[in-house]
Amino acid sequence: MDKRFKIAHKEALIGVILVIINFIIWYGFGYGLGSANVKDYTYVFGLPAWFFYSCILGSIVMIILVIFTVRYLFQDIPFDVEEGNK
Repeated sequence: MDKRFKIAHKEALIGVILVIINFIIWYGFGYGLGSANVKDYTYVFGLPAWFFYSCILGSIVMIILVIFTVRYLFQDIPFDVEEGNK
């Protein structure tokens, strides 16, 4: 198997892990804090805490994780056919 496919599979797995982390953050805060009575909600910057943590802060965390992943874990690979693989 071409080594580019191994790299692509590894990077696809990292992408799936990032999606799972995003879902856990969103679901955990959204349904964890959002399942209380509306009268008991706490607010952050005028937004319900569950919304702020799951959507606003969660998005910021995921953007930072994706930037870190692309910068340090992904590899730049050529798409050209190598001479020995024709």
